[in-house]
Amino acid sequence: MKKTIQRMCVLAAPLLLISCGPQWTETEKEGYRVISNPDGATLGYTPQSAITLLTVDRLAFKDHNRNGILDPYEDWRLPVDERAKDLASKMSIEQIAGLMLYSAHQSIPGGGNRFFGPVTYNGKPFEESGAKASDLSDAQKIFLKDDNLRHVLITSVESPAVAAQWNNHAQAFVEGIGMGIPVNTSSDPRHGSDSYAEFNAGAGGKISMWPSSLGIAASFDPSLMRQFGEIASQEYRALGIATALSPQIDLATEPRWSRFDGTMGEDPDLATDLARAYVDGFQSSNDGGWGYQSVNAMVKHWPGGGPEEGGRDAHFGYGSYAVYPGNNLKDHLKPFTEGAFKLEGDTQIASAVMPYYTISFERDTVNGEEVGNSYNKYLITDLLRGTYGYDGVVCTDWGITRDVSNVYVFEGKPWGVENLSVAERHYKIIEAGCDQFGGNNDMDPVIEAYQMGVKEHGEEYMRNRFEVSAVRLLKNIFRTGLFENPYLDVDETEKTVGKPEFMAAGYEAQLRSVVMLKNTANTLPRTTKQKVYVPKRYVAPSRNWFGFETPEKLDYPFNMEVVSKFFDVVEDPNEADFALVGIENPNGGVGYEVKDAEAGGNGYVPISLQYGMYKAEDARETSLAGGSPMEDFTNRSYKNKTIVASNTTDMDLVKETKAKMGDKPVVVIVRVAKPMVFAEIEPYADAILVQMGVQDQALMDLVSGAREPSALLPFQMPANMKTVELQFEDVPRDMQPYVDTEGHSYDFAFGLNWAGVINDDRVQKYK
Repeated sequence: MKKTIQRMCVLAAPLLLISCGPQWTETEKEGYRVISNPDGATLGYTPQSAITLLTVDRLAFKDHNRNGILDPYEDWRLPVDERAKDLASKMSIEQIAGLMLYSAHQSIPGGGNRFFGPVTYNGKPFEESGAKASDLSDAQKIFLKDDNLRHVLITSVESPAVAAQWNNHAQAFVEGIGMGIPVNTSSDPRHGSDSYAEFNAGAGGKISMWPSSLGIAASFDPSLMRQFGEIASQEYRALGIATALSPQIDLATEPRWSRFDGTMGEDPDLATDLARAYVDGFQSSNDGGWGYQSVNAMVKHWPGGGPEEGGRDAHFGYGSYAVYPGNNLKDHLKPFTEGAFKLEGDTQIASAVMPYYTISFERDTVNGEEVGNSYNKYLITDLLRGTYGYDGVVCTDWGITRDVSNVYVFEGKPWGVENLSVAERHYKIIEAGCDQFGGNNDMDPVIEAYQMGVKEHGEEYMRNRFEVSAVRLLKNIFRTGLFENPYLDVDETEKTVGKPEFMAAGYEAQLRSVVMLKNTANTLPRTTKQKVYVPKRYVAPSRNWFGFETPEKLDYPFNMEVVSKFFDVVEDPNEADFALVGIENPNGGVGYEVKDAEAGGNGYVPISLQYGMYKAEDARETSLAGGSPMEDFTNRSYKNKTIVASNTTDMDLVKETKAKMGDKPVVVIVRVAKPMVFAEIEPYADAILVQMGVQDQALMDLVSGAREPSALLPFQMPANMKTVELQFEDVPRDMQPYVDTEGHSYDFAFGLNWAGVINDDRVQKYK
């Protein structure tokens, strides 16, 4: 339903009335209404929220605070800075404290888990409540209303339609509360590929599927990364997501790090160009600036989470230190300062930054503090805001203010400030220069922190300090148009998310992300309908970060229905023309074992990038960093300790398949999440493809020759574990690369196509 709203205007002579003509149109949507201003902003509101419209200068405005006056923050004609400052000045401390919260992970609909507690709807689990999947949970209603929280992190969603409906319910719920500040929903990356899914150019999907950031980096093409950002941002906004907790632009200089595959590789120049392209793609709207198509990018993790000592990750106390044996902080800053902070588009700079959990060891040159990055005033105020002039939002990583009981459990991450109270940690973060607390739904410790500041600095100082953060946070909500229209048309959402052209673009990116490392005697491509032998792969039982167990299994490594569309699958290797082996890079542990500590050791063990037994004879005698209130020692060395990868059967599978095939070719496809030592398997493979998260169909397109490999390694493959131990965690490209039986060096920017070694403009530019 559409209706034209008209008003009568008085002009010149008394009693002379004329019609002002059409001013704005109102359209009825499912659950909300849309107001179209001629040559102005489109507004969305729900009458159930008791919000009213104001007509000023023949234009419509939302009266967010319902006071009957057009306040500057309600005037969409004004600059964002002016609107944000006006609203911040009107907010209570409790409202600003809520704005400084970023919720713990929310799934739609919600389910219970041991980290975030049970999720209820009207006091009951979802399955028993009779609630719709798109309804707000009890906890969501509480933190939106009582804690004034407005930034929500969503994880899994039942469907795009449900996500859109939940967004509309959440926006309607907060529209009539306080100052009418809308919800700013965010997401971690959600465009990964389902390897088993089939691609059909004429069909859509739940969301477009792309290789990992590391996979896109292997294209060595920033324009491809920008295309990803432009498409992903459209899908995000159709889901109600206005902030991306990405990109991860840590420079991957430490090859053992478990988060290596979320990065854009180890080269500072390539990572810088890719970071810039990603943020430009997400933040730029139709006209290149901010708008309804924009998604705020929260770049992470300042000042770079890559140089973890020994590769141990800072989600746990055993990985709390980032080290700089090469004194090379500058390369880690470059993707931020020269990439994400110097955009080509009109949004100019990434709108938010997330520091990592790590203690950046000996990087604080002013105060000498060894505390987590978000607690470190030098890193946030002096370096990020001072030296580099960054005035956007700084949001902590998730859960850093929570308590922790030991170095090996997934709990809070208050590294360096374990002995402070929760409220004291919040205060220290505020004093360091951060604006927001990731993973905190509770306003109370922020209020306590405010009172601590009042006691130390006075009311005026703390009020001003809170308003500074409020302005930064509000600008990101204003710029994306949420104050005007935060509502979604569910039908449009279903048409947009995963639409065929987006799926096709993602599939093309997958094809461009696979690196061919070896191709002896032109083993590839294989003519379609040749006979192929595909051995089953054994997967050992495992437990992930969160403690969830995966049972053992023996299964094919590929979707055999897809494989059979390209080749004739045979069970007997004697009947096969070639073998196709699917494996993963060695899983060499996390760098800590409780059983070692229980046996009297320090708990620290090597992280191996090879399959077989590894003894760390070349490791440091004394760790560069160490020390925790939960440990009575500071030396975290693992020298001369041994480790075996949990998937040594992958190595065995390659060797056994070669033995079965004899002189017939063996093609090995390795799913890699980080570098690996190829010496154990390369001699047994006639061709090797390396992939970083693609559909099996893309792999078959390459194996069969329907497409030609074109990707390059965005990192080095080490010759052995000795070079891994001797490299510096903070220095890129400082390992001895593996040289295969063909004489090829698996170095940065190496890759093959059908003609041989690729040596094009990409290689010349970045190598």
